[in-house]
Amino acid sequence: MKKIFVAALAAFALSMGSAGAADVNIGYQLVYGPWKANKDMLEKEGLGGKSIEFFQFTSGTEVINAMASGSIDISLNGSSPTAAGYSRGVDLQVIYIYDNINDAEALVVDDTVTAPQDLMGKTIAVPFGSTTHFHMMFALEQLGISPKDVNVIDMSPPDMVAAWERGDIAGGFVWDPALGRMKEKGHVLLTSGNLSNWGKATFDAMVARKGFTEENPEFTCQWVKMVAAADADYRANPNDYGPGTDKAKAIAAAVSGQEDQVGGVLALYDYPTLEQQVSGTWLGGGVAKALEATSEFLKDQGKIDTVLDSYEDASNPTFANMALQGGC
Repeated sequence: MKKIFVAALAAFALSMGSAGAADVNIGYQLVYGPWKANKDMLEKEGLGGKSIEFFQFTSGTEVINAMASGSIDISLNGSSPTAAGYSRGVDLQVIYIYDNINDAEALVVDDTVTAPQDLMGKTIAVPFGSTTHFHMMFALEQLGISPKDVNVIDMSPPDMVAAWERGDIAGGFVWDPALGRMKEKGHVLLTSGNLSNWGKATFDAMVARKGFTEENPEFTCQWVKMVAAADADYRANPNDYGPGTDKAKAIAAAVSGQEDQVGGVLALYDYPTLEQQVSGTWLGGGVAKALEATSEFLKDQGKIDTVLDSYEDASNPTFANMALQGGC
């Protein structure tokens, strides 16, 4: 497994050959979020006096490889691949919770699946190493279905949509905008909200290289402050993100999505306030506990070799506290 990981890093370093032209390299995935209404402006104007270059990823594994190679400074990443990366010794910390996933990730299936037991013998796609992979395997465990009885395959969200439309798969556990495309011809069997209520919460994290944040605390605070302000704006003015609005159009353009879906998708997530960010629920302890539990699951699945003795250093409330107290 270690050899495969090293090989993946080498391949990724080649693909990221242009990284480094800007002062800061930011990774993002094809997930709707309030801050993405600012992406075009940030690309043109930078932030805090630093230029920014954005890099798109289609899976959490890609993000971890980029973080490990030093090619990316800050990125969105799911809690499951974040746990895997931290457990493998990648230099990263969670510095902000982009969102509590709730019902924004779901298992969509076709008409051949009307009850959980119908999953047996079917081909279901998930992006391996992602939060939906974690929840898919947890769901099978809770439903008493052996993973050997379901053909769970690895697919990126864009490939999953293509396979779904060809009829190659009976379903997929994914997020928007791919989720919205699949819902057009399928129905939701389970959501991450359901599974979180069963005891395994998932979230999207802002992960950052510790080496970067230690050298650039002011920029890191500015980035957290910008994202938090966008979240606060959405909580206060959700109608500004509905169909036909400038913000919905900008967010959809940032992730190649559909602007008429943005408002509905954002409503599926929970965006913690700065006060909540630094609380025991999240950066003050909850994140470390969640990453440890996720790592134990991943080890049981054979996805990682080791669960660390402690995950306390996996989250850092410093920059959210700085933003909350007006420190940048």
